Amino acid sequence: MTLRASLFRELVKPNLSVVGRAELCVELAREFENRGEYEEACEVLSGFWPRIGEYPKLEGLERSTSAEVLLRAGVLTGIIGSSRQIADAQETAKDLISQSLTIFQSQRYKNKLAEAQIELALCYWRTGEYNNAADLLKMALEQLGIDCELKAKALIRLAIVKVDSGRLTEALQCLSDNVPLFQKISNYTIKGCYHQALGDVLKDLWESGVAGDYLDRALVEYAAASYHFELADHRRYRANVENNLGLIYFQINRCKEAHEHLDRARRMFTSLKDKNAVAQVDETRARVLLKERRFDEAEKLARFSVQTLEKSDMQLPLVESLTTYGTALARLGNYGAALSTFRRAIDGSQQIGSLNRAGQVALTVFQEMGERLAIHNKGIFISGRSFSEEIQSLESDLIKHSLETNEGSVTRAANNLGISYQELNYMLDTRHRDLVHLRTPARRRSRKE
Repeated sequence: MTLRASLFRELVKPNLSVVGRAELCVELAREFENRGEYEEACEVLSGFWPRIGEYPKLEGLERSTSAEVLLRAGVLTGIIGSSRQIADAQETAKDLISQSLTIFQSQRYKNKLAEAQIELALCYWRTGEYNNAADLLKMALEQLGIDCELKAKALIRLAIVKVDSGRLTEALQCLSDNVPLFQKISNYTIKGCYHQALGDVLKDLWESGVAGDYLDRALVEYAAASYHFELADHRRYRANVENNLGLIYFQINRCKEAHEHLDRARRMFTSLKDKNAVAQVDETRARVLLKERRFDEAEKLARFSVQTLEKSDMQLPLVESLTTYGTALARLGNYGAALSTFRRAIDGSQQIGSLNRAGQVALTVFQEMGERLAIHNKGIFISGRSFSEEIQSLESDLIKHSLETNEGSVTRAANNLGISYQELNYMLDTRHRDLVHLRTPARRRSRKE
């Protein structure tokens, strides 16, 4: 008999106390979570937590049991809230998990305190607050002296945070130093997450141009991740691996295989009704389409991805989609709209504290639009300027070039830049007043006109 079947059998006993029922529901919900069956986990908890957005019913429960219910409700709010794009879901999740953490702390339950810290870190990671996430994970690891599944989960998530912060060497070190622990783990989901995290680090090291056999090693790790996720029957995580494989095959110019992996990822995420994940797959496919010079299709797909992720709390995926969208616009000749989009991507990178990502976006601006910019040292930042100041300068150069080319006509310059007349006028009246003199005076219309 499986653990799940055993828990269900205990749950239907008529003489079960309220506390005992709550504890079984929490344990069963955790089992569903391990397989990515989040809706089923919510259903199991419905007697104590009717739905996302409502506060759990804790009457008659001991403090420790109340903390367990709060923790599971917070975890599920964060996961489902992200995929459904529920407003303020991550803040609600943080609040619920923080309440559970306070109770565990007061009762000195070190392992439960660490579990709450690990789950709270995930909420901060989703909203791009990487420093807070890393601090919580380090505190959790201090609570966990011995090797266990919880320690493995904390190390995996710390590596993920380091990857997204651009600290690839540290992420690789974090995973490599703890190989014996991951070899001991029997949980297929956690083993799969380890191999995927390691694959992500190796993939990013290969993309950064560091010498080594990182690409081959990344493919091996992704294969191992898929194998373990299949054993765990975790479709969501398998779909993540397929998306990453699509990205790798695109980068080595095997676009047909990239599309095949992305097709599988999209089907799985669509069946799971995860709009944000579908949007991330679409962004990856837009990159493939750009390589195939199918610019119109890439622009449309990247635009839809941006529109979807704008409704979420997921800042890093939004930055990536904005960068791809800006690239598609630039290749279609919509340079004004492209630069505005790149500006948003850089601002977003700075907001989440990822200067490395901001630098990558800025480099993309120079690569895609260098020939359009009236500057001499393209691709080289002027000492002392921030990324935002550099983009401001590039925007000024672009507008100046367009106005001069079109003999001061704002209408024709705006059309050339791919933006509206009103938007260009607004830019001239606010951010670029020093260029107003290049604009021809607006012709007064007679009443007959």
